[in-house]
This record gives sequence, structure tokens and C-alpha cells, in this order.
Amino acid sequence: MVNVLVCDDDKAIVDSIEIYLKAQGYGVVTAFNGSQAIEKMNENEIHCIIMDVMMPVMDGIKATVKIREQSNVPIIFLSAKSEDTDKIAGLGFGADDYVTKPFNPLELVARVKSQIRRYVSLGSLAKSQGVITTGGLSIDTNAKIVTVDGEEVRLTATEYKIVEYLMQNLGRTLSSAQIYENVWHEDAFASEKTVTVHIRRIREKIEFDTKNPTYLKVVWGIGYKIEKISNH
Repeated sequence: MVNVLVCDDDKAIVDSIEIYLKAQGYGVVTAFNGSQAIEKMNENEIHCIIMDVMMPVMDGIKATVKIREQSNVPIIFLSAKSEDTDKIAGLGFGADDYVTKPFNPLELVARVKSQIRRYVSLGSLAKSQGVITTGGLSIDTNAKIVTVDGEEVRLTATEYKIVEYLMQNLGRTLSSAQIYENVWHEDAFASEKTVTVHIRRIREKIEFDTKNPTYLKVVWGIGYKIEKISNH
């Protein structure tokens, strides 16, 4: 069964969303703060998360950052804030979509369907086969090989780990601290300069034009991402 984790500190909202999702045949796992959401993620196979932003104990943004350290499951933020800056901030922290309250439950269910379809076809399937591709950039996580337009790229072990981490989180912006902690497995003290140097070297190897990169992008003030490009 496809399971959706619904996390909001308002039980009435959780109950309402649960009714609509179950009517579509989805399994529903509920949580009422970010800490509970992480626990439920570890206990269940989850295919999509609906996450409120403002919650006690641990808010949705902090929970999303934690979840992104181990999973690329789609996350849809719920928030009463409707300003574009809040949407951009939410997406920058790893959310895939953003719905403002009050919302139309049928629209929310449609977005859940869309995210799950994308996750199953592009995310989990690609990872299970060990190959992740975006445009002409491809990584084989079994063979530990990165190619651009079919040509193997010679990367150091550290450069490979950075590319692998970014490819496993396609389209999501990751901070220098997240990259450093994931690759070096150390606290991210003075991590920004170290990561920046490696990013520059990777760009020189995978980009045709380093000043106008196709794949490895800087999201100013937030971090780095590898662009999700459709493969036709």
C-alpha cells in the first residue's frame, strides 16, 4: 500500500485530510509535531509527507531538514503564510510543494497523487536500479561512476560523494553544512569554504560552461543543488 504521512498540530485538519486520502485508497500515518513525524518515518514505509510548517516541539522546516538527511520522499508543506518568500524558503529547505491554508482538500489530494507518481517513477525506482540521471548527467551508485553525455568523469572519492549526495536529492537545495556533514561525517565547523572549493572542482569536470552551469547550481544564501532535468 502507498502510505502518506500527515503531520499537523491541528487534529481536525489531520482527520479531514485522512478521510480524503483514505477515500483514494492511500494508507495514512499521522503525527502532530515534527519529532513525531521523524519517528513515524523510521517506523513505516512512507511515500509522501504532508507537513505543517508551524508546530510545537519541532516545526516542519526542522523536521524536513532532518528527513532530507536520509530520504528523498516528497514533502508538501502546509502553512497559513501565503507570501512568495515563505514559499521559496520552504522549497529551499527541501519541500517539493507548498499549499496554503485554508486549502481545497481535493486539490491537496491531486498534488499528493502527482508527487507520488513522480517519486515512484523517478525517485525510488531509479535509486533501486542504482542509476540516477538528469539530462546528460548520470551516476551509477553501484559502479561508483559518473558520466556526462556518456563520457566517464574522473572524480576524487570526495567529489564523487558530493555528486552522489546531490544526485540523490535532485532538485533540492542543500546547505554547505548538510553536504559537509553527509560527506565528511563531521560537524560542519568552517565547512563553507571546504565545500565551495570542491563544488568548483566538480563544476570544472561536469559542466561545459562553468560560468553558466547546466547541472550544479548555486542557490544564493542557501546552498547548492543539481538541477532536475527531464530525460526524453
